[in-house]
Amino acid sequence: MITHLLILCTHNSARSVLAEGMLNHLAARLGLDVRAHSAGSAPSGRINPFALEVLAEAGVYTRGFRSKSWDEFTGAGAPPLAAVITVCDSAAAETCPVFFGGPGQQPVKVHWGYPDPSAAEGGDEGRRRAFELTRQALGYRMLQLLQLPLAELDRDSLQQALQQIAQS
Repeated sequence: MITHLLILCTHNSARSVLAEGMLNHLAARLGLDVRAHSAGSAPSGRINPFALEVLAEAGVYTRGFRSKSWDEFTGAGAPPLAAVITVCDSAAAETCPVFFGGPGQQPVKVHWGYPDPSAAEGGDEGRRRAFELTRQALGYRMLQLLQLPLAELDRDSLQQALQQIAQS
């Protein structure tokens, strides 16, 4: 059974895309049944080119990535989510729609905040460096997440484990 995780950022153009790409890449390399999805409350409709660039340079397959609304994950056909992770402060402060978890439960919610790399100073080189550092930081947390026995954790244990990762 696949464990589905949703990663949210307001515009779904940078941080959430980096997290989705890294988690799916690492899960595939480790042979784990974990699938990340990303979305935004106000999607920009485009992925930041620096996000695609740093993911590709890290060997992450990015074809098919798109900026999408969190509404895609609220309907009957949406995957059952184990967790919803916000990666930007504005998305964490918004009232989220109702997401569906496994049978009879809501997914756990946790905030892993990161500064917006697209707002970095120093022109294109400064932004490129900020995107790479954000990709690395997210990748580290995704590796920590993938070390958890996700299929075995109950909701409270998963919440606690994800909060501990947030504090690392």
